[in-house]
Amino acid sequence: MMNQEAENLLESKCGKEDYEKLKAIDNPAAERFIAEAVEICNPDDIFICSDSPDEIAYIRHKAIAGEEEKAALETPGHTYHLDGPRDQGRDRENTKFLVPEDDSLSKALEQTDRKPGLEEVKGLLRDSMEGRTMIVRFLTLGPPDSEFTIPCLECTDSWYVAHCVDLLYRTGYETFLKTDPDREIFKTLHSAGELDENMVSKNPEDKGIYIDYKKNNVYSVNTQYAGNSVGFKKLALRLAIRKAHREGWLAEHFMIMGVEGPGDRKTYLAGGFPSACGKTSTAMLPGENILADDISYVRNIDGVCRGANIESGVLGILQDVSPEDDPLIWEVLHEPGEIIFTNVLIRDAKPWWLGMGRELPEEGINYTGEWWEGKTNENGEEVKPSHKNARYAMALEALPNCDPELHNPEGVELEGIFFGGRDYQGYVPIQQGYDWSHGIIAYGAALETETTFATIEEEGQYEINMMSIQDFVSIPLGEYLENYLDFGARLERTPPVFGANYFLKDSETGDFLNAIRDKHVWVKWMELRAHDDVGAIKSPTGLLPKYEDLRKLFSQALDKDYPREDYKKQFTIRVPQNLKKVERVKKFYREEAKDVPDKLFEVLNNQKNRLQKSQEKYGDYIPPSKFE
Repeated sequence: MMNQEAENLLESKCGKEDYEKLKAIDNPAAERFIAEAVEICNPDDIFICSDSPDEIAYIRHKAIAGEEEKAALETPGHTYHLDGPRDQGRDRENTKFLVPEDDSLSKALEQTDRKPGLEEVKGLLRDSMEGRTMIVRFLTLGPPDSEFTIPCLECTDSWYVAHCVDLLYRTGYETFLKTDPDREIFKTLHSAGELDENMVSKNPEDKGIYIDYKKNNVYSVNTQYAGNSVGFKKLALRLAIRKAHREGWLAEHFMIMGVEGPGDRKTYLAGGFPSACGKTSTAMLPGENILADDISYVRNIDGVCRGANIESGVLGILQDVSPEDDPLIWEVLHEPGEIIFTNVLIRDAKPWWLGMGRELPEEGINYTGEWWEGKTNENGEEVKPSHKNARYAMALEALPNCDPELHNPEGVELEGIFFGGRDYQGYVPIQQGYDWSHGIIAYGAALETETTFATIEEEGQYEINMMSIQDFVSIPLGEYLENYLDFGARLERTPPVFGANYFLKDSETGDFLNAIRDKHVWVKWMELRAHDDVGAIKSPTGLLPKYEDLRKLFSQALDKDYPREDYKKQFTIRVPQNLKKVERVKKFYREEAKDVPDKLFEVLNNQKNRLQKSQEKYGDYIPPSKFE
């Protein structure tokens, strides 16, 4: 229970109506967290949002009136927000786990000792809300009243952040009113810190993003970028992974799509991709339904693998969204409706972004202020008109292909899972694992990718990104993998696991071997394989599609011819590159993880042996015809 001093503090900061809304919630952990946030940040007052339409409209109004968002766009409902030049992506270096003395995490994760870390972040937050209102939002991760539900709350001084969560998450005040007082909840505290004249965080060099997993708390300060400030994106995913491990389910960096199959069949596939590697564009494929685009929970319900979107909105990357390649999202982005654009170029009351297939203006407003063609930053580097990580936030139900099962409390049955990254040299565009363990290890645990603009670190660095969730795994990697393998073993119906690679390049020319929309064919093939409707070719790295099946799918899905020579180039097994990949993955797990299941090395060594035997028989580069 809260002490009287904390009660008095909350009552003094809340108006009568807001205090009554807060007291109606019987959750001591929530009350204590809010009281602590008030004590640290010292806001002038508190606004408790109980999710009424008037309150939600008020939050949007305050975001615009305070100029954190600007409504100077010609399309009704569209606003834009600009983050500062040094606050344009998830910040790995300044995102730290607070690790208690009796615990340890992977060396690959940024971390600090819990006690001094708490002191540091609370120091950064001290009096950060003086002169401002603290907004309290109650939300749910997952559909309410289901096995997937996790109640959560965010305290923030940013009306933009408070507005953003309305587009991205399900409201949760009613859930808090009826939830058990002792129920586990997730809590985040955010302050944008001191703002400059453009309402941008003024001190990004003092940015702090801390995950206190012992208390299920997230703290962030001196940042506005949504991936750092909206606590229930990747930050709370770190908390969910620990909860999932304790309880035997999976919290994943997954999109979920409903793929149309023969005879009006719909098959739900989940896909794990690192940011900017094609996850959202896959989920948005024309003719298919999108149920989730970023984070999903996966549970064993009566022996069936079922998944649910923990969010209800999209924080999507804009770069390369064009009417030719992404017609569905393009249409929605140009229609009236509530959308927040971030870090785009603004000119003629319109948002502009890189790769939109249109000639961009030569001047305008962007995240650096006034922009003109040829502008350079303090390092002499050219400033692009729009940031490569420019985003849009909108409700998923704004999409015409939003799946009707979005809010199903039982989720949907997952009949296939696939993993993909930026692998320019090794894996073929699509293949299937021999079984759950092989697929999870060879395509998930062994997922390699090139770092992209979605983080602020240097692009182009090659790295292992386990299950596309490497940055967020808040338990030892070996335990995380063990839970994955055990989860599959307990299922009565185990979905097939696939490996996707949209970024394979020609080893001689350096050109991509996949066209952007070819992914639709790979998805259609997975749908057929999930029901054993087509056969496959057994190769050393997995089960490959047959040429005739792909040729038919290219015609059906894309109205496109598929030459046999393209098939040969795409599905040739590159033995030297794959052997090196196996050794890189083994080295990573030996050096960066502890208590790794023996199964990982068994699966990888078996793959190595198959590759070497094929190499002895057929040479270094083996076309798929050799395995038929």
